This record gives sequence, C-alpha cells and structure tokens, in this order.
Amino acid sequence: MTTGCHIIGAAETERLGRIPDQSVLELNVEAGLRALSDAGVGIGDIDGVAGAYSPHQVAHALGVQPRWVDTTNVGGCSFMAHVRHASAALRAGHANAVLITHGESNRSRVGVPPRPRDPAALVGQFEEPYGARAPYTKFTLPALRYMHDHGLTESDLAAVVVAQREWSHQNARAGRRDRVTIDEVLAAPVLAWPFRVPQVCMVTDGGGALVLVRAEDVGPAQKGRAVEVLGTGEGTDSLMVAYMPDAGVSRAARQAAGDAFAEAGLQHSDIDHVMNYDAFAHLPWIGLESMGFFEPGAAARFIADGGTSPGGALPLNTNGGGLAYTHTGMYGMFALTESVRQIRGEADADAGVVGTSLALGFGGMFTAAAVTILGRPR
Repeated sequence: MTTGCHIIGAAETERLGRIPDQSVLELNVEAGLRALSDAGVGIGDIDGVAGAYSPHQVAHALGVQPRWVDTTNVGGCSFMAHVRHASAALRAGHANAVLITHGESNRSRVGVPPRPRDPAALVGQFEEPYGARAPYTKFTLPALRYMHDHGLTESDLAAVVVAQREWSHQNARAGRRDRVTIDEVLAAPVLAWPFRVPQVCMVTDGGGALVLVRAEDVGPAQKGRAVEVLGTGEGTDSLMVAYMPDAGVSRAARQAAGDAFAEAGLQHSDIDHVMNYDAFAHLPWIGLESMGFFEPGAAARFIADGGTSPGGALPLNTNGGGLAYTHTGMYGMFALTESVRQIRGEADADAGVVGTSLALGFGGMFTAAAVTILGRPR
C-alpha cells in the first residue's frame, strides 16, 4: 500500500541566504511558480494549496481559486504534514493538483509580523524566565543529558558537522561549504554549551515548493521525473522540551516513522537515503534512533565512522542540512526538495542510486514530527 500520489514538481527560490528585497509572501509565490514550471503545469491546473504561511494569501497572489486548503503550521515539519494531508485530499477527490509552498525571511525580516512574548504561555512561565529563550538554549540540557547517558563526547557532536560539510562542500548553493575538522569545530565560539557556532543551524531567507497529483494524473512528460509518495506519518510530543520524558527519544518521530513505514510497506533496510532535520547537531542522533535505524546511543558512532558521509552506507543530509545548506526557520521543505533531487539524480552532491528517501522533520521546538518516504514510481 502507498499513498497513490506523486510529486511532479519540486523547486526552491533562485536565491538562498540573505534576500532583503523579497517579502515572505514574495518568497512563497516565487517558489510556487518555480515548482509549477518544474512540473510543467499551469496555475489553472492547481485547485489545492497548502503552506505554513497563509496559503489563502499565496493562492490570491498566484491567481489560484482553491477548493482545498491546508493551513497546518507545526513548525519545521509542517511540509511533511502537508504532503500527508495533500495525499489524503487527492485520494478523496477534494483536489486534483496541490501546490505546497514555503517562504521565510528569517534573516532579513521582510514582511514578518512581530511575535511578542507571551508571559502567560507555558514557555513564558517555565522556560524563558530561566534563560531558555533562543532555540539553541532550549536544547542544551537535553543534549548534555543524552551525551552523558551514552558516554558521548564533544568530539562526537563535532563529528556530525564534519560529516555534513563533506556533502555541503559539493553543493554550490550551500551556505557553509568549507570542509572542517573536529578540532576546527571545537575551536569555534560557544553559543550555549555544548553547542558551538557550526553546530547550530544557519539563519537564512528563502523558500521552496512542491506539486502533487494522483498517480493516474501524471502526464507522459512528467513520468521520467515524478517521485512517488510511498508513506507518510506525523505525531506530537511534549509541549515543552523541559517536559520530555526521555531527552534521547522523540515519541513524535517514532510514531510518524512507524506509520510511514507501515504505509509504504518498507523496512529500514529498504531506505537508501535520509534527510533528518538538523537545527542542532545532536538531532540526527535523536532522529535516526527514534525512527528505529539504530539502537539508543549507536547513531553517533555510525556517523563518526563515516556511515553517513559520501561513500557511506546511509547517506544523510546530503545538501548539507540546516547546519550547512540553509535554514529559514522551518527547514522541512528543503529536506523534501533534496529527497526529490536525489531520487531524480539531479542533486549537486550525488548520493549514488537512490531508489527510496526518507525525510524527517521536527517542529515547534520538538513538540511535533512528521515523516515522508519517497521513491521511484513502482
């Protein structure tokens, strides 16, 4: 069993990084138009729109009159959730072609409304008064707890960056392309221990988009590049990082992966390539283990030994990830577009023959997760 749906268009904005002359809406629109062009379809073919940023505004700006809209916003994993929801809508006949867009001006802050702090919110009461404000300050204690429990060192954490820079070094669009050593990572300034600058995601502007249709609606010109949505899943977790019952496990990722594998009818050994949300360097450990690829504590050694690097058994974050490619605030779209590129054989950093790719997104400071398994059409 699969979803019966295909991605026929996938694209990103022409620029990533600092884009001071485009608003959030403009980034969504540009990404949408580029995905439509990639799919070889027109605006008039789209009757479903999804996005974490006001899809009704995006639809209006594009001139789309949707009969299905998904406004889900659970942070960085929203776009994996959109793929799941869009697949269900397509199967149900609620739409015939769905456009999912993303755009953020997280660095330039163009068209971004202010988000005042709420002292009555849970984080306003129980995290922010104690210094847990910036995202990287919320993950320090969980990361240290996990490292302590499994006997991991700061060098192990640095090895994640080293591995991903081997991929981003090959990617012309990556924001951080320089190869680094473990010693160089450890010599970088500390933001919040144990995280140093290279171990925290970039802050960028940019966007991306996808076009989805039912399998039977893939046109002859699209068949060579269509990517099948094999399985999907989503889940939620503790409302705050401080409430996590186990700092080394994402229950949301475990739930999402379980459902995605079941829907796809695949085992972990069937996955050729993984995109694991990596706003911080320890998240690939947590993601891979929570999804069942490794036993607790084992992912770090696999990464340090080169298992996820070029030539390794399980290519991981081959665009460089949020740590080295781009990170607009909600990174999940870029994980999905890289999964599509690898399956199509169009990626800058070629991971070899990729028949299946799994993309895991985290969202809302670890309160949600979603998984999408993509593959060559069966």
